[in-house]
Amino acid sequence: MPKALDALVELLDLEPIEVNIFRGLSPDENRQRVFGGQVAGQALVAAARTVGDDRAVHSLHAYFLRPGDPTVPILYEVDRARDGRSFTTRRVVAIQHGRPIFNLSASFQVAETGFDHQAPMPPAPPPESVPTFTERFADRAEEWGDWFHRPRPIDMRYVDDEDADAVASMPGGGRRLVWFRADGELPDDPLLHACVVTYASDMTLLDTTLVPHGLRAQEGRVMMASLDHAMWFHRPFRADEWLLYAQGTPSASGGRGLGWGGIFTRDGALAVSVVQEGLIRPIPE
Repeated sequence: MPKALDALVELLDLEPIEVNIFRGLSPDENRQRVFGGQVAGQALVAAARTVGDDRAVHSLHAYFLRPGDPTVPILYEVDRARDGRSFTTRRVVAIQHGRPIFNLSASFQVAETGFDHQAPMPPAPPPESVPTFTERFADRAEEWGDWFHRPRPIDMRYVDDEDADAVASMPGGGRRLVWFRADGELPDDPLLHACVVTYASDMTLLDTTLVPHGLRAQEGRVMMASLDHAMWFHRPFRADEWLLYAQGTPSASGGRGLGWGGIFTRDGALAVSVVQEGLIRPIPE
């Protein structure tokens, strides 16, 4: 694996401290707070480490309570809430400095068959034709400095609005399409692929809530922070193969914005649904 992806996989490999207690680290980067996708992915790992191999995650619901401190480890305490015949439920609290910074509930299910339907995948150009991150934001390289040039474990490719015929396809109006995949080949562990997608799902969704207002998160005119995050895992996928993240924003009010998205495999299967609400507070000029 490339170095950046290898570092992400290592980041998601928690250290067991005691029964139901795990420790996770943060990357050695110049960050003011822990990236939300990191703590969500690590918490899902902690939950899954207490679940049998016959059950896969099908949903998670999480709240971001306090900004995480990237300079100290994060402790994850798992509550084995329920072990049923078909479903297993876990609650996880992430702790730093003696206080909870994040909590998560996750549900796991044995494999079953049943009814099957899904929303259609919106049309999008192939990912190979979409500019890479460095190509799309080349004009920001000097402004963003080292952050722009650092290796990234996730290859994100933003489809230009004029190339995305998705407005009629997304509930509430389509606003953004992003192709993404892990930048390298991952092991076959389905849990790892779910955790990598959980990590990536927090990278662009809240930014979508600014699109109707003609703003970008990078412009520094809005204070933004994730408040809660929910995901439903519908169908199998690989995080190291191209996935289309179709994102929309049905509402913003009261200093909060709501984003929702569907993550599709390249052949059109709806693999994951995501909903997130976050703080989007204008900064007075």
